[in-house]
Amino acid sequence: MKNTKPQFTQKDVEIISKETGFKNYFQVDIYKLRFRLFLGGWSHIITREVFERGRAAAVLPYDPHLNKVVLIEQFRVGALKDERSPWLLELVAGMLDHDETPEQLAKREAQEEANIEILDLIPICNYWVSPGGCTERTMLFCGIVDASKANGIHGLDEEDEDIKVHVFDVEDAFKMLHDGVINNASTVIALQWLALQKNLEAAHSVQNESFTKY
Repeated sequence: MKNTKPQFTQKDVEIISKETGFKNYFQVDIYKLRFRLFLGGWSHIITREVFERGRAAAVLPYDPHLNKVVLIEQFRVGALKDERSPWLLELVAGMLDHDETPEQLAKREAQEEANIEILDLIPICNYWVSPGGCTERTMLFCGIVDASKANGIHGLDEEDEDIKVHVFDVEDAFKMLHDGVINNASTVIALQWLALQKNLEAAHSVQNESFTKY
């Protein structure tokens, strides 16, 4: 297998200056920096604006007995130009507080946004959302749930949330993914992961055991 160790690390970036250009509901910082080049030497000093978003966690609630997934629907201002609708079908998700783990956040948001209890959490991946200009990094989970208890309208009034809960047969969710109805990154990744798990022949893996233990 090819060596995947990165050639450069944080030590190969020189930050000349950093200042906050905007701070309100979100924050944007302005960096002046340079970095080492693959052919040797250093880049020019460049200026980059970075959306300081922080760490997030998202969970795909999945019921292995009913073969259903729980998705939530809510308005997203960043999707105002979506040809279909700025109300998106998504995973349960949120931003980490300083004193909580991604696992704690996933369980808390499942209660707040879908009124369901996570019985078990299976890590999927930890990924940078848009590293070209945003610091957000998301820990993605599959959460084992009882989908029969998922319904209603939820969300926190103080955060102006208006969240509708949907329960879908897994195959219907896969079809919506294939048809482009589901089109946001965390939900696409999680459903593709679930489809891969359901197609694996290794039925006795640790992950598949978690699907059947409840």
